[in-house]
Amino acid sequence: MPISSLILVPLLALAEASAPSMSTDECAVWNREVSFAASVEQHDAKAFAEHLHPGAVFLGGNNKPRRGSDMIAGAWAGIVKGDGGVLHWHPDTVVIGGDPNVALSRGPWWIADDSKDAKAPYVMGNYISTWVRDKKGVWHVLFDGGGGNEPKPASAEDIAMLTASFAGTCAKP
Repeated sequence: MPISSLILVPLLALAEASAPSMSTDECAVWNREVSFAASVEQHDAKAFAEHLHPGAVFLGGNNKPRRGSDMIAGAWAGIVKGDGGVLHWHPDTVVIGGDPNVALSRGPWWIADDSKDAKAPYVMGNYISTWVRDKKGVWHVLFDGGGGNEPKPASAEDIAMLTASFAGTCAKP
């Protein structure tokens, strides 16, 4: 078993054991985050764009902000198409603070790239996103970033253990 797997297993067990339950609104954000990830996994540019707040700001690996839903959708077009591998992510935490219309979600992301020129078949990291609820009650991502970490190479076993740890749905109180 790779060293990264030896570290990941106890951390995942700890995370599952201490996972907080979420409110109904936090579960709505959780489900919206899962839907957002599915839009990329399914290469659905229209669904991807529907998750974006018109004034969204995304920070990429170069820390140069992309501003506005149109710019972000354009910048992410290759990612959504699957150029360079398929991007996946999944929330492990969703919280709502003092403003009931603002939520934070975070969790792991990974890219599976089986092309012959791939530097690594898998890389992984963490993301953090801020969501806002509009007047119709729909949550849209306002801020998104990689969580300030560098992507790390991962093995198929690392990804399998990670995905096996995901809850099918959020934990309601």
